[in-house]
Amino acid sequence: MTDTRTITNPPGLHDPTPFGYSHAASAPGEPVFIGGQYASDAGGRVVPGDFAAQAELALANLRTALAGVGLGFEHVVRLGSYIVDHDPEKLAVLGKALAGAWGDRLPAQTLIGVASLALPGMLFEIDAVAVRPAAGAAG
Repeated sequence: MTDTRTITNPPGLHDPTPFGYSHAASAPGEPVFIGGQYASDAGGRVVPGDFAAQAELALANLRTALAGVGLGFEHVVRLGSYIVDHDPEKLAVLGKALAGAWGDRLPAQTLIGVASLALPGMLFEIDAVAVRPAAGAAG
């Protein structure tokens, strides 16, 4: 599919791409909201693992949720990321994982460090806003 998003990192603001996001993203079409995805199996149980493994599985689950509504990572304009006991090392791991998923066309993102998440053992959760392209739009 064609990426119809406009990704903007305006002059006068720092380069956010090493941290896994862009300052602004927009796209024409219908907004689609994807609820929080985490390192879960098909039964919703937390899959144990270190932060990197949980982030990768959460992103895989996000991809599956998007595919369920006919969309992909190229349709995502905003992410919300939640990290238990956030620190610079986890930020670097997440930045690498997000770059692996989006390359240099990263969506806008807000990252929030938290004390805990919904289930014991969860270290990372991510939600998304995607845009289904408008009728007649490329993609």
